[in-house]
Amino acid sequence: MQQEIRMSFLIAGLFLIAFFPVLAHSQGATVAERLGYAADARLLIVHADDIGVAHSVNAASFEALETGLVNSGSIMVPCPWFPEAAVYAAAHPEADLGLHLTLTSEWKDYRWGGVLPSTLAPSLVEQRGFLHASSQAVAEQADPAEVEREIRAQVERALAFGIRPTHLDSHMGSLFATPALLQAYLKVGRAYGLPLLLPRESLAGQPAEVQALLNPEEILLDRVVIASPAVAANDWKAFYTGVIESLKPGVTELIIHVAYDDAEMQAVTVDHPDYGAAWRQRDLDFVTSDHFRALLKKHDVKIVTWRELGRLLPKG
Repeated sequence: MQQEIRMSFLIAGLFLIAFFPVLAHSQGATVAERLGYAADARLLIVHADDIGVAHSVNAASFEALETGLVNSGSIMVPCPWFPEAAVYAAAHPEADLGLHLTLTSEWKDYRWGGVLPSTLAPSLVEQRGFLHASSQAVAEQADPAEVEREIRAQVERALAFGIRPTHLDSHMGSLFATPALLQAYLKVGRAYGLPLLLPRESLAGQPAEVQALLNPEEILLDRVVIASPAVAANDWKAFYTGVIESLKPGVTELIIHVAYDDAEMQAVTVDHPDYGAAWRQRDLDFVTSDHFRALLKKHDVKIVTWRELGRLLPKG
């Protein structure tokens, strides 16, 4: 079931087409133009998910960030290796690091709870005290008021550890699962003045009152792309090469999942080849390759960050 939830959120013909360009339309200029680029510029955020899950993920993410090609990432505050990520963030204040707001704990033998004690957010955990294993369980069982308290607590913990997040997004898309959860996500983003990752396909089937929740300035990106389980291991390079070669004008986020295919990551992802250790090593190998660098140069793709996008939000 967990894999099915991820698949339903991630696959749209291998491309996850995301985001309403409402801000650009409302102000007569594209996001690219507001960032100082031509309207037909191809802008890319190369974004590493799941920082904080494990040391292997952290070490690979830090390596990828320091290549200059992976230029963004998001941290999972409830996870055991969060403190290591916080140390890195403090030592690299220029790093474009957001928070991967986390309501699920999906691995077989490697689990975590929320930031709040389970007594303060009982609907967010299963009987053993771990966060639910799937986004579907979150949608069915989580109290939106408790969700809002938990994700606020995650932001506050990050701030207490010295992290200054550049944006917020949602692990496994859990915060897009119901209108009430989406509202909690929007409220927290607004409260902290942070841009949000908000995929269009997660809103497409929502009622009109959900659309009414959105403010034009909250939607900045044009699309998101991510590899899905439908991509065979031997097609990895071809898939990502095709992404860059077919990149459209506007701002795109390429979401990757990096780690080393080592004993730690193999144990974390046991019985879970999708987004597992070998998958993450393939992502790391591609985004740190000379081929990737050459592709970006050949197709005149400009790298931008969430920090830059955040500067487009109204002050205060």
